[in-house]
Amino acid sequence: MLFTLVILAVADPATLRGHTSANHFALLAQAFLDGRLDIGAQAPAYTGNNDFAVYAEKVWVVFPPFPALLLVPWVFLCGNAEAVPDGLVFLGLAGMTPALLFFVLEKLRARGDSVRSERENVALALLFAFGSVYFFSAAQGSVWFAAHVVGTLLGTAYLWCALGAEWPLCAGLSLGLAFATRTPLVFALPLFVVEALRAAAPPDAVCPWRQPRAYLASLDSRRLRRSFARFSLPFGLIVGLLLCYNAVRFGEPLEFGYRYLSIAWQARILRWGLFSYHYLARNLGVVLSSLPWVPAPSGAAFAVNHHGLALWLTTPLFLLLPWSVRKPEVRVGLWLAAAGVALPSLLYQNTGWVQFGYRFSNDFAPFLFALLAVNGFARWRSLVALGACSIVINTFGALTFGRPEYARFYVTDLTQRVLYPPD
Repeated sequence: MLFTLVILAVADPATLRGHTSANHFALLAQAFLDGRLDIGAQAPAYTGNNDFAVYAEKVWVVFPPFPALLLVPWVFLCGNAEAVPDGLVFLGLAGMTPALLFFVLEKLRARGDSVRSERENVALALLFAFGSVYFFSAAQGSVWFAAHVVGTLLGTAYLWCALGAEWPLCAGLSLGLAFATRTPLVFALPLFVVEALRAAAPPDAVCPWRQPRAYLASLDSRRLRRSFARFSLPFGLIVGLLLCYNAVRFGEPLEFGYRYLSIAWQARILRWGLFSYHYLARNLGVVLSSLPWVPAPSGAAFAVNHHGLALWLTTPLFLLLPWSVRKPEVRVGLWLAAAGVALPSLLYQNTGWVQFGYRFSNDFAPFLFALLAVNGFARWRSLVALGACSIVINTFGALTFGRPEYARFYVTDLTQRVLYPPD
């Protein structure tokens, strides 16, 4: 509730009053109600034709459709997409993820995987809300950031259900819907596999890394098969439906439509593909080394390149992740999930531009915060010191990003080629 109230306070008032200029999900929801998958021969003029695909002389929304399904009741009640305050709807959902993350951290504590106190878990959940790029992302409401809000909520729900493989049916449902919102989240699948193996192992199981055959032989195979079956049922159904959705739209199950985008950098997609090693160096440059420009070209004291700030700068707590004095088994699944979700974005043709910080990190941030809870080194004082820096930085981003009156604090290069200040 606290985060929701803050988000409503810092968001652009125009987002609260009417639809956003990038209300792709509302347009897609209206198309669903009209019995079709495209939005017609032309996108509304107010969208600037930004991030739509053109195929078979029709315009398509390429983003996975689950957030649009959430807006179907709103479009039905309001009468049309333009009457729906889509940004306000997604702003209203934003507070659910920090609250759910707190329950994840408490579950880790109850299971003995974390030594954090309840107070520290509250602090970590609040730091995720106010001290990560989730803060500025949740305040936007437009299509790209709306997908992050919904995807992060579903990813956190999956994390809660997957721990201990306690709720395999709900874990499969959450991960399937996450895939239908933000496709990289499907690569969080190893977390459930690791947790199902842990749950099926006897208390005195041998080390799986040193004696893999003996470890596998000791597993409760019946319990393991039951967990995987329950997980696979909703997950496989949703993935199958999404692949059918793609096939009906573009003739290929694995074609999401991004190569048909009507955008200025379409040439690089045709040459290198959507995902390629070619993009890795640039993306790593943004994630690891993108700093404020001092001074700003506008004359301000500093400015943020629209490729965004480095991840360690927006959330300094992440600098502590490589070190730990505790090595519980849960860390394996969390690291595999975080790395799996992060990798596609690092190979993606886009850095996340336009953004205050690396917005793609929203997809894997809940897993990193769970790792911070599991690690045993950083005590209360560390959380307070680094957390205070995170909150200051991200509050600035939430208050200024996308607001014309603060444009002097941002550097926009429409070619996407400028990462660092010129000499």
